[in-house]
Amino acid sequence: MKKNIFEKTFKKFIIVFMCFFSCLTVFIFVSYLYISHYLPNIETLKNYKPNTITKVYSDEGETIGEFFLEKREVVPFNKIPKHLIQAFIAGEDARFFQHKGIDFLAILRALIKNIFSGEIIQGGSTITQQVVKSLLLTSERSFIRKIKEAILAYRIEKNLSKEEILYLYLNQIYLGHGVYGVATAAREYFGKEIEELDLSESAMLAGITQAPTKYSPFHHFDQAKRRQTYILNRMFEEGFITYGDL
Repeated sequence: MKKNIFEKTFKKFIIVFMCFFSCLTVFIFVSYLYISHYLPNIETLKNYKPNTITKVYSDEGETIGEFFLEKREVVPFNKIPKHLIQAFIAGEDARFFQHKGIDFLAILRALIKNIFSGEIIQGGSTITQQVVKSLLLTSERSFIRKIKEAILAYRIEKNLSKEEILYLYLNQIYLGHGVYGVATAAREYFGKEIEELDLSESAMLAGITQAPTKYSPFHHFDQAKRRQTYILNRMFEEGFITYGDL
């Protein structure tokens, strides 16, 4: 008797669970179709033409004026030093070349590190997600927006190479004091062309991006140095550099 009651109860549970699971699956699928229909077209990223600096030159070829909405100079990917690229990857998205737009392991790791440190020292967003936030979506904070961000990040990874994503990210990123992109930041902070940056300078730039005001080497040099040290340690942990490079 008890066995029959248990079997009937178990069957009811299975039926209820299957109904719930089926409804949930349909809901997720319909929601995905609805949200996807209103997403921006990622094809616009292949024709990346951001606001840049317009320069005025004298007859002798010297710069005598600059006009800009965003202080940015777009630089080809092959001109960006390898150690600068590695510094940003180590600090922002160590598994960039492994994930497909979303890195759940990084989200969990960042959460644990931030809890133990008592402050935000590491983010969970991938570089691809940051490209989405900067170029395709608004700064709105909502659950729906995070879903849109995840879908778009996955689509970008399917349609662009990792190098193309890095090209967009490194030219678009805000680095404080009205400066956008690594080329303009190299000139603003160090008075150098981007190809001339050394390892320590690259780590400094990569450290700024998380909080440009807080880690400004102009206004908060000690904090910028601590962040630089963190980036260098992350580069060492990821095997990008050795003790001999430090």
